[in-house]
Amino acid sequence: MVASELIKAAQAGDRDALITLLREIENHVYRTAYYILGNEQDALDASQEALIRIYTKINSYEEKAQFKTWVQRIVTNLCIDKFRRTKQTVSIEQHDLSFADHRTVEEEVMSAYVAQDIREAIDQLPEHHRSVVVLRYLQDFSYHEIAESLDLPLNTVKSYLFRARQQLQGILKDYNKHRGDAIRG
Repeated sequence: MVASELIKAAQAGDRDALITLLREIENHVYRTAYYILGNEQDALDASQEALIRIYTKINSYEEKAQFKTWVQRIVTNLCIDKFRRTKQTVSIEQHDLSFADHRTVEEEVMSAYVAQDIREAIDQLPEHHRSVVVLRYLQDFSYHEIAESLDLPLNTVKSYLFRARQQLQGILKDYNKHRGDAIRG
């Protein structure tokens, strides 16, 4: 993810290195915050807060853990705290749909519905399950990286993922049933 020389320079007080480091991780930080919180404004707030925390705590990073794991732990913990402080809201923003040449409008619309259903299903998971799902499937973390990021035993991560997948299957099955009933009218 980030060169260790850049991290060491930032820790040594090189302001330009620190700014470069923050710029390199800002998209990753935002994506994680967005996937956990599900709301653009909350994600922007959380990612800004995470970057400030990384800026102020860079000297506390030790090479015992990977840098991305250390960053992930900061972002995830901030998002969990933010999620606990505020009740869930649904974003009513309008999103532009761009249609690929090889897909029909119907396929694109159905794909958007499926993505929305998955996002809503993930939002319904308990926060500890949501965190492991986001890290595993949306951020492509290994089980070991998730365990390290969330400070959980490896078997707990596996258990959470197993239970989360079961819950998601049930939720999505209900969505499909309701969608089928609505189409049949």
